[in-house]
Amino acid sequence: MASHDIPNPFPYPTPAHTPPHESNIPLTVLVSSRAVIYDQDNNLIVSPATLSISPQTGTILSILPTVLPASSFPANTTYIDHSPHLLLPGLVDAHVHLNEPGRTEWEGFNTGTRAAASGGVTTVIDMPLNAIPPTTTVSGLQEKIKAAQGQCWVDVGFYGGVIPGNSHELLPLVEAGVRGFKGFLIESGVDEFPAVSSSDVALAMRTLANSPTTIMFHAEMIPPITDSVGDDVQVSLPPLSPSGPLTSYSTFLSSRPPAFETYAIEEVLSLAHLAPDLPLHIVHLSAIQAIPLLREARERGVKITAETCFHYLALASEDVADGDTRHKCCPPIRNSINRNGLWDELSHPDSVLQTIVSDHSPCTPELKLLPEHLSHGCGASNAKEIIGVNGEVLTREEAEEKEKGDFFASWGGISSVGLGLPILWTEICARSSTSKAPLTITDVVRLCAVNTSKQVGLSHKKGALRPGLDADVCVFDDEGTFTVGREQMLFRNKVSPYQGKRMRGVVKETWVRGQRVFERGGANGGFVGKEGLPVGQLLLERRRA
Repeated sequence: MASHDIPNPFPYPTPAHTPPHESNIPLTVLVSSRAVIYDQDNNLIVSPATLSISPQTGTILSILPTVLPASSFPANTTYIDHSPHLLLPGLVDAHVHLNEPGRTEWEGFNTGTRAAASGGVTTVIDMPLNAIPPTTTVSGLQEKIKAAQGQCWVDVGFYGGVIPGNSHELLPLVEAGVRGFKGFLIESGVDEFPAVSSSDVALAMRTLANSPTTIMFHAEMIPPITDSVGDDVQVSLPPLSPSGPLTSYSTFLSSRPPAFETYAIEEVLSLAHLAPDLPLHIVHLSAIQAIPLLREARERGVKITAETCFHYLALASEDVADGDTRHKCCPPIRNSINRNGLWDELSHPDSVLQTIVSDHSPCTPELKLLPEHLSHGCGASNAKEIIGVNGEVLTREEAEEKEKGDFFASWGGISSVGLGLPILWTEICARSSTSKAPLTITDVVRLCAVNTSKQVGLSHKKGALRPGLDADVCVFDDEGTFTVGREQMLFRNKVSPYQGKRMRGVVKETWVRGQRVFERGGANGGFVGKEGLPVGQLLLERRRA
């Protein structure tokens, strides 16, 4: 049968839209027996597929739900058959802290986006804090843009920040191309990004009420009655009467109960009427007790969604060893019952958890205060002086005096950018035989690409394999396995709770706008890029929706 006679029940351009056999226009064609594409009813399915890509525009020209042979295309076509591996849209990680400029010893655009590319992530959205200056002003955004130029292996967008006193900067930041805004309802832990009050939130909502953007919240607040007196997200004082040793994770967990999250979400919902058309979003939701609040609000018509993170879905509090501060984050990793509740919610047909992200929030090994037996291989510095979170300089002797393994004094953040896909797939496979509604690879695409791109207003170019969208592709071996070691942790500091864990699912290649940027086992550590250089672009177009 000739290629133009192949029945096409899918709403994609047919081979007639592909340059004819004698064309001089070069093409890139990726095919596989399995790809996650859309059917004629706009449902994500796994199907054989042929993707025709324009190297000139970096976009997908056509998709056919079959595997066409190389002979169907001009001789100058780059044709690659990835069968039986899966072709997925490149993931959009909508919550990453890249920390540059200002704290590049923690992470940077080059190292962070290399790690992302190695894990099939083709777009990251950089959070507004932990860099100095933060992205709370247009000038701060310009500094970040300057620092990112020529360093990014994947495409990068930026969030703006909401802090006390910067309401006059919000609309200019929208015009400058930020993908949304984030505010903290509790102290962030870095001096340059203070928490917002209810009046600050109300002013931001009114200011942005009619803008094409979203406001996101770190939703933790100290309820009126609490055992904790430390309200900083990252480093805090212990409770006046700790429930146990400060090196015990259970002591830390009990100091940040689910009421921190529910109290903050109730505060956000109480203000939502001020901007009824403005999308609101809760970042890194941990506590399942917050889910009914969000569901009831959505049923009332409140435009609010939430995300959860790979670590809340893969880790459990009862498995955290004493002193293993690699697991510290805020909100905290909770118990396995809570973890199961998050998985149950993800399988709900109208889940309030619309996205899954990394919340990659790294720091130097010294700031994690890891005990000696856990710090081997983390790449700790031998410098005579240690730079603290807010720029304070400690001698090595002063730093050594801090108690190792103190969950209250250590920096809170999980490093995982580029590991999210295998983390999630490992858990899905482990749960497939016991779950009543197991997630599938199409759910991964929906939660980590389709919906994350929508959240940041990039659905017109990112997050799906569709004609006209950027040719961002992840080639995924869903049967491959590996153990997380230093060579798999490509972010700057090799400090992660996933170290030593066995993972299922290996990213073989990553393509950004029709260019292969990562090839596992390839030259230059796999970072082939364009002549071995980064090809990522900064996503600075004004958001449209």
